[in-house]
Amino acid sequence: MQTKLLSTLGLLLPFLSGVVQANVEKTIFLAPAPATIPSEQPALDDLGLERLSPESPVVRTWLNASFPTTAAPEGTESWFFLENLNPGQRYEVRVCWLATQPTSFTLTTYPLSKAIEDTSLFSSLSVYTAARLATLDTELQANSVSRHASLGKSKDRLDPAPASDSVLFLRVHAAADYFSTDQALMRNVPPVAVDLILDPFLFNVFPRSLLPTAGYIVVVAILAVFLGRWIVGEVGRVIDDARRQRSLEELMKKK
Repeated sequence: MQTKLLSTLGLLLPFLSGVVQANVEKTIFLAPAPATIPSEQPALDDLGLERLSPESPVVRTWLNASFPTTAAPEGTESWFFLENLNPGQRYEVRVCWLATQPTSFTLTTYPLSKAIEDTSLFSSLSVYTAARLATLDTELQANSVSRHASLGKSKDRLDPAPASDSVLFLRVHAAADYFSTDQALMRNVPPVAVDLILDPFLFNVFPRSLLPTAGYIVVVAILAVFLGRWIVGEVGRVIDDARRQRSLEELMKKK
């Protein structure tokens, strides 16, 4: 009975550590069917959005944040573009940030058609891209972060034919989540340093980046089972030795 109890605890302990909250937020989604993206139209090539793809799954950047207001209850929004996805595959996008910058993040993905047809989303996206393009270098404003350039093609080799790709827009809201006696810090929320990570799921079940962690947990669980059995055996041996010693002492007293 003791052996089974210790073995069960050994298996459960590694998983209980997942209850602890960390400075990570994520959204999980299925990649949509490929959408036709006309390469001659500048609508997507000139947005100036930072892009994530299976080939470039990590973006390290700064996100503007603000305290929640009635007009912006989730804080300041930023937009990104997810491309070259595998249709039907499950993915997750994680945002990781420093614990020294308390922030609440909300991540939402939108298919190409919804982002363009929804007036509210399109307006929000347009305002963000206009502000972002204004801060980019003059050389990049003409054709910022070109879709073709992101695929490794030079400008003189652009394919004028429409391209078909599984893509999504990603909107990230960042709301400051702290209180300070520093009035300047309360008036002006500093940008938050973040890592945005696109992570595919293996067999649509398990995030690929967590595979080493899963292997570690399995190894620790197996070691915990054997260690628990050894400890129970040793404790049982000590108890048996103590019982035999007591029985021997009682026999000696009777003699």
